[in-house]
Amino acid sequence: MTTVGIVGAGLIGRAWAIVFARAGCAVRLTDAAPDAARTALGIIGDSLRDLRGAGLLDEAPDVVLARIAMAGDLAGAVADADYVQENLPEDRDLKRAVFAAMDALARPDAILASSTSAIPGSAFTEGLAGRARCLVAHPVNPPHLVPLVELCRTPWTSDDVVARARALHEQVGQVPITVQKEVEGFVLNRLQGALLNEALKLVAHGYVSAEDLDKTVRDGLGLRWSFMGPFETIDLNAPQGVADYGARYGGFYDRLAAEPLPPCGWRHSVVQTIDAERRAALPAGRLGERQAWRDRRLMALVAHKKAAAAKD
Repeated sequence: MTTVGIVGAGLIGRAWAIVFARAGCAVRLTDAAPDAARTALGIIGDSLRDLRGAGLLDEAPDVVLARIAMAGDLAGAVADADYVQENLPEDRDLKRAVFAAMDALARPDAILASSTSAIPGSAFTEGLAGRARCLVAHPVNPPHLVPLVELCRTPWTSDDVVARARALHEQVGQVPITVQKEVEGFVLNRLQGALLNEALKLVAHGYVSAEDLDKTVRDGLGLRWSFMGPFETIDLNAPQGVADYGARYGGFYDRLAAEPLPPCGWRHSVVQTIDAERRAALPAGRLGERQAWRDRRLMALVAHKKAAAAKD
C-alpha cells in the first residue's frame, strides 16, 4: 500500500486526501491550525458520500475515510510516506521552510510535491540536499473531480522522480502531464489566461456582453473541449486534419495575433462591471451554494465521461 502525506488540510489538501484514499492509499493528513485536520475529516466524509451518490465511488464512504488518519505534526505525516503533497498558502518563504523540514524528515526516496499554482519549484527547493526529489504537482480545483495534474520539474528534478510521480498519479486515477521546464503559470493557467484576457477585451470594447461571452464558452467551445483538446478539435474540423486546417485558417489566426484588440488589463473598469453583473445574477452570499452546484455538475460530467470511455 502506498502511503501519502498531505500537508495542509484546506480545500485542496482535503481533495487530494480523497484522490489518494479512494485509490487505496494510506493517507496521513496534517495541518498547523488546531483541529483543522479533524474538521477536514468531517468535510471529506460528506464529499465521499456525495461521490458515492453520484456513482463515482466504488467502496462505502466509511471504508475510504478509514484510510485517512490525522497526524499530529509534520513528522507524523511525512516520516513513512512514499509521496508527500504540500498544500500551503502561496508564500515562497513558507514553502521554503516547509520543504526544508520535509526534506529532513521524509525518507530519502520519498517524492516531495507542491500544489503551488504560480510559484516555480526552484524558488523554494534550490538549497535542499534532496532537491532532486522535489517538483510541483499543480492540480485543478477541485482535484478529486477534475483529474488533470501538471507535473512541473525544476532544473534539478530527476527523471526518475518525474516518472515515479507520473506513474503514481496515473495509478490513482489522475491525468498527469509533464511540464518539461519551468514557465510562469505552468500550462493550464497560461491557456486559461489567454482566453480570459481575450474575453475581457471583447467585453471591455463593447463586442459582447459578459453573459453572452460565458454562453460562447459554455455552449460552444466548452462542449467540444470537455472531451477533446484544441489540437484534436482542429484536426477534426478540416477534411485532411491539422495541416489542412492551418492552410485554411492559419492566415486568419496570424492576423489575430498580429493585430490584437487594444489591451485593457485587470484594473480596467470592465472588471467591476462584470462583477456587478455576476453579483446581480448570483449574490455573494450564494457563492458557496453555487460552488456546490458546480461540484455536482462536475460529478455528473465525470460519471458520463467514465461511462462513455468504457463504451469507447
